[in-house]
Amino acid sequence: MPTALPSLYFENSAGEVLTDPAGFLRTNWSSQKRNPEATRAIFENMLRALQHRGWSRILVNQQRMIPFTPEEQQWIAHDWLPRAVQAGYRHGAVVVSPNVLVRLATAFVTTSIQGLPLMYRSFDTDLDARRWLELQPAAPQG
Repeated sequence: MPTALPSLYFENSAGEVLTDPAGFLRTNWSSQKRNPEATRAIFENMLRALQHRGWSRILVNQQRMIPFTPEEQQWIAHDWLPRAVQAGYRHGAVVVSPNVLVRLATAFVTTSIQGLPLMYRSFDTDLDARRWLELQPAAPQG
């Protein structure tokens, strides 16, 4: 029996958001230059999908991504993340970029979660990220 593939939920120049049949979102960032509106649209669609499906997990592939700007970092950390956690976001598996600037920009965001019931783990491969994410609870806990 063939395994079901993720379905496209949203796509723009910044990347794509997919719903995975295993019960989590997948966000694949593009290598294209993006504007702040495209970045926000990816995040807002992740939030809508989490709310719509009642999910708590996201696999984020940043291997091809360009770094977040300081403004994007601030908005993600101080606006989007608290709203996403309120909506049930609890586990993020990040497939990291080989670009050190992407890693630094992401580190700013992931270290801004103090006090939020959210856990991030970084991985070098999509398979390792998926394996870890599938071990985490499928619905928000606490």
